[in-house]
Parts: sequence; structure tokens; C-alpha cells
Amino acid sequence: MTPGAAGKWPTMAAVGLGTFMSALNASIVNIALPYIGTAFQASLGTTEWVVMAYLLIISSLLLTFGRLGDIYGHRPLYNLGLFLFAVGSALCALAPSIHVLIACRVFQGLGAGMVMAIGPAVLTAAFPATERGKALGLLGTSVAMALALGPTVGGLLLYYFDWRYIFLLNVPIGITALFLSWRVLAPGVRRERPFDLPGSLVLFVALGSLLLALSHGQEWGWSTPPVLGLLILAAAGFAFFIRHQGRIPHPMVPLALFRNRVFSAANISQLLNFIVQYTVVFLLPFYFKEVLRLAPAAGGLLLSSFPLTMMVVAPLAGALSDRIGSRSLAALGMGLGTVSLLLLAALDAGSRTWAVVGPLLLLGLGNGVFQAPNNSAIMGAVPREHQGLAGGFMASMRNIGMVMGVALAGAVFNTRLAAHHASLHAAGLSGGALQDRAFVAALHDALMVSAGLGLIGVITSLVRGDGDRPAKA
Repeated sequence: MTPGAAGKWPTMAAVGLGTFMSALNASIVNIALPYIGTAFQASLGTTEWVVMAYLLIISSLLLTFGRLGDIYGHRPLYNLGLFLFAVGSALCALAPSIHVLIACRVFQGLGAGMVMAIGPAVLTAAFPATERGKALGLLGTSVAMALALGPTVGGLLLYYFDWRYIFLLNVPIGITALFLSWRVLAPGVRRERPFDLPGSLVLFVALGSLLLALSHGQEWGWSTPPVLGLLILAAAGFAFFIRHQGRIPHPMVPLALFRNRVFSAANISQLLNFIVQYTVVFLLPFYFKEVLRLAPAAGGLLLSSFPLTMMVVAPLAGALSDRIGSRSLAALGMGLGTVSLLLLAALDAGSRTWAVVGPLLLLGLGNGVFQAPNNSAIMGAVPREHQGLAGGFMASMRNIGMVMGVALAGAVFNTRLAAHHASLHAAGLSGGALQDRAFVAALHDALMVSAGLGLIGVITSLVRGDGDRPAKA
């Protein structure tokens, strides 16, 4: 068989495996951080850069990789991403120091960014428009499966081996994905046009500055010179980038894309969805530990109900969106997620486990109903020559939403925790009762703020119109 000669389902297998690998890596490394820090006798501040460097390099370059794929072809860039990821994983496993490990994570992040940005474009090209939602739903299933398996697989590897096997695991998966991808992906189209290098560099600086400020704002202080400086640099960078894009004949991001209401509104909904999602993912483990006093394994099992539900629902919702359009499904999914946050906000210090499981299942249902239809709308809203860029936007909104969700949840929770602690102490509470009541009240406030953003996401899903609704036969 000639390379690239296979059809849509082998393409799904190749892209699904690559996506599974990158998502598994994202979910599995966090559990190994304490062991990595101990092995290298590194501080927490240094060790966290094992994750931060990876996330920053991916998030800052997703749009660049999407645009490069549109110009030079999706298949070569996707294959290069798999190769860099596998090599980077091997280098991480062999790293002799924490600083070398961080540098190798940057290298690994380059490959992961290419895979994340280009994968949806490859699938969109391989499947007809009438099956795009189903294909992206199955891709969402591979992500949810990786998120569900990551903590368990990571725990087993750490128990029986050591942290280096967390990275070594990626090497055989990466080699298999690369071989499969080289054999089955269609060659794609190469479009000879200039690449906007100055715009790419400015966008990299702007996105990197914004994400660094958001991720460290709580720790460093939102009004401190480093955070304010990063935010000002990000704002200036975005302003320059937008002006630059409007002045050149072949911009990296054609601004005309944003006049498409489906594309713009669906990306905003994507951002809001992940802010909502990561408010829960970030705060609930603390509630499990500090208030319910659950063992880590029990807390992890509870949280796994969320991605497991997504894994089942996503392909069904994607297939349904191929029949009825994505607008109503995306709005319904955002609505279910918002209701789940309102239910979680009603938790207190005496809540039973079942009171947590129900809202988490509802959150997984909502995200499963939302993701594939919304992603299908984004990918279907742009011409074929911009689908790599659309995939980059989709992944960028996901990553920025994750960072913003954690930042917003942390800021609201910590601010309100201090206020509730003071007022409850003045009312005569003390000891464990004071700590639990203040924690639950602050958790309620953070979840209510996030629920408000979820409601906005319902609106942005509804107002985008029916531009992606399938035509009647």
C-alpha cells in the first residue's frame, strides 16, 4: 500500500492514537511531579516548570502550527509532531537534571502542539461533512479515555517502576502512531504562500505572556510588577498583532474569519466551556481532601466519573449533530454543565458521596453533548485552506480556558475564603467547624461565578445561528 492511500477509518485510528498519546501525557505527568522533585532534590517552584514549560510552549504555538499545516500540508506537520513528541519523551526519560528535563519538555511540547493543532484538520479532510461531528466525537472519546486512564496508569508505573517510565511509555505509542500515520494519512495540499514570521513571533510572545500571568497571578500577586508587566506586554502584543494582520496580503490569521458568526461564537463557547470545566477539576480535589476527608484514591475515582461519561456521550452527540446541526446541542451541553455547577455549589460539609457523583455525571454529560458538536461547528465554519488554523484556534481556546479556569477559581476562592473566615470567626465559630464552613462558602462563591460564565456560554452557543445546520435531503 502506498503511503497515505488508506481511507477515513484508518485515518481516524492514526489521529486517535496520536491524540490519545498527547492527552495521556498531559494527565499522567502531574501525578509524577512530587517524585520528580524528590529525585532531583528540586524545589516545588522549579518542579512545577516541568508542567508549565510544556503547557506554555504548546499554547503559544498552536495557531502557528495550524497555519504552517495549512501552508505546507497537514500530513508532514502531523508526522513531524509525532516524531518530535516520541524523541522528546525519550529525552525526558534520560534527563540527568531537573533543568535538562524542563528543556526536554519544551522539545516534547513542540511535537504535542503540532499533533493537537493538526489532528482535527486531518480528520475534517478525511470525513465528509455529514460525518464530521461523529469523527470529532470519536476523537473526543480518545481524549476522555486518556484523561480517565492517566492517573491510574501513572500510579501503577510509579508504584512498580519510577517516574522515568511515565515518559518512556510514550515512546512505543509514538513510534506506532508515527508508522500508522505515515502509512494511512492522505498527502494533503501544499499551498505556496508566504508565512507571516513577524506575526507568529509577536503572537507567541503575547500568548506566552498572558498565560504566564494568568497561571502565576495568584502566587505572585495580581498587582505585582511581574504580573502587571506580563499583562501589559500581552495587551500590547495582541494590539500590534491585530493591526499587523490587517496590513499584510498573507496574514497568519485572516481577520475576515471573525466575521463568521459561527466560527467566532463557537470559539468563545469553547473558551467558556473549559473555564467552567477546570473550575471543577481544580477545586473539587481540595474539597474532597479538606472537607470530606476522602482518601486520594476515592477522590480520584469520583473525578473519573466526569471523563468516563464524556467518553460515552461524545461520539453519540457528534453523530447527532451531523443530523440536526450543532447549535442546539452545544447550547444544551453548556446548559447541563451550568446546572451541574449550581448543584455542586449546594454541597456542604456534611454532603454524602452520592451528592457529588450526580453533578459530576451531569457535568460529563454536558461536556460530552457540547464538545463534538461545537468542534464540528468550528471546523466546518472555515474554508478548507484554513482548517489547520481552525484546529489551532480550537485547541488554543481549550488550553487558554484551562489556565483561565484555574486562575479564576483560585482567585475567587482564596479571596472569598479569607472574607468568610473572618466573618464566621466574628460570629463565634472556631476550629474545624470554622475551617469547613469557610471552605464550603468560598467554594460556593467560586462555583457560582463559573456558573455565570456557563450561562454566557449558553447564550454564545444560541446566538451564533444555524450556519452549520445540515441541508435537508
